[in-house]
Amino acid sequence: MPYDAAHSEERLYFMTIGRICRRPPVVCSPETTLREATRIMQQRNITCVVIQNADGSHGIFTVRDLRRVTASCDANPADLTLASCMTPHLITLREDAYLFDAISLMSRRNFHRVGVVDHAGHLVGVLTDTDLLTFQTRTPLYLINEVERAASIEQLQRLNARLFEMINLAYKAGVDIRGVVQLLAHFNDVFTQRLIELLDQQEGIRLPPGAAYLSLGSEGRREQTFRTDQDSAIVYADDFPPELMPQLERFAERLIEGLEQLGVPRCPGNTMASNPQWRHSLSEWKQILDNWIGTPLPDNMVNFGMFQDMRVLHGDRSFEDALRTHIYETAHQKSLFFPYMARNIVGFKPPVGMFGRLLVEKNGPCRGRIDLKKGALFAMVRGIGLLALEAEVMGGSSWDKLDRLRELNLVSSRSLDLIEDSFSFLVGLRLGRQLEALSVGQKPDNCIDPERLPERQRTQLRSAFKGVDALLQTMRSHYKLDLIAR
Repeated sequence: MPYDAAHSEERLYFMTIGRICRRPPVVCSPETTLREATRIMQQRNITCVVIQNADGSHGIFTVRDLRRVTASCDANPADLTLASCMTPHLITLREDAYLFDAISLMSRRNFHRVGVVDHAGHLVGVLTDTDLLTFQTRTPLYLINEVERAASIEQLQRLNARLFEMINLAYKAGVDIRGVVQLLAHFNDVFTQRLIELLDQQEGIRLPPGAAYLSLGSEGRREQTFRTDQDSAIVYADDFPPELMPQLERFAERLIEGLEQLGVPRCPGNTMASNPQWRHSLSEWKQILDNWIGTPLPDNMVNFGMFQDMRVLHGDRSFEDALRTHIYETAHQKSLFFPYMARNIVGFKPPVGMFGRLLVEKNGPCRGRIDLKKGALFAMVRGIGLLALEAEVMGGSSWDKLDRLRELNLVSSRSLDLIEDSFSFLVGLRLGRQLEALSVGQKPDNCIDPERLPERQRTQLRSAFKGVDALLQTMRSHYKLDLIAR
């Protein structure tokens, strides 16, 4: 349905997808041939058909699938059945889900279609990215398409400025903070990947085969906000040709420069792929990890915590599994690793004094304010990550790790609910403050002035710090920290 101009952009995000998706799906059986399915799609002028599986679930076959099968099949593809070439599982959302839910899902997971089901789970339609793009050109999907078509770094810079508007709109609309942050992280990935493509196309600078560019820290967890610095590394094969090393180094240096041009600050600690100390072969990284894990000095624990959340953003993705397997196995071989890491984490106390008084920084750039990262979020991210690592849960955001810990029943549901609510509130508070700073031309940071908060938010902040305490108490008990000699 056409967009009613009387609706505000904020209300747009809370329009249900059932109001947009009105076309019933065209359903075929798994035995339908490609010849017949193609004829149906041409007659109906549609780009996909839904397949009804025997167990009641649904698959999907699209024009993209048709191109893929036609290009790769040696036999006559027209005689194949949909069962052999469809996408077996159609991702669905309920018709009462908000438009932003569909936008966020399709953006983050690079889907072009989602099924729409009613309250009983019956499929009532298929929502496409084209539906959303024609519906409203200021949706995240539209901006992502523009980023992917950007022809220069200067154009990416201009589009990056629009990212603030998009995230600010979603935040003010009251969209769930987890969805906002992960959408922001997806945008950052898209910008970085397009920058890598432009460096290749226009400057001939590319990552050689047998290597991978790693995102670390909050970028690795997909939890960036607007203050996030660059944290990255490079891993390459043990038999990587020495003559390709200058090409790898140039790629790292130029990519870091390009990201800085786009407004992503360099890491003050130089934890970046442009630093030779963060470029190593797979075997060298394993040795470094062995040292970090086996010698729990403060610097080693900080470096490990940063690297633990690594993921491959560009290059050979097999390195990600190899490194994660090594991290898990090595950490569990060292009996004191988990308690010593936990003891370091619980040393970060939330800034609350007697009678619930909020304590501000006495010195430094956050003087007179509370540093949310130092006072709460650092300990929460590291604590959640440590508990998850012990349970062999690696990768994903802190929210994803909490979901898995809940499924595994390793921590009480009551504690996890308090921890998750606190984490979400603190991340939302930080993002809101950063958006305020950007809107008036200030540099965003992690600090808030409690005196400027409404009384209701100050009360919520005190409650959130109780959630930090709940996590620290959980770790003290779980790792029996009171029994470890100081």
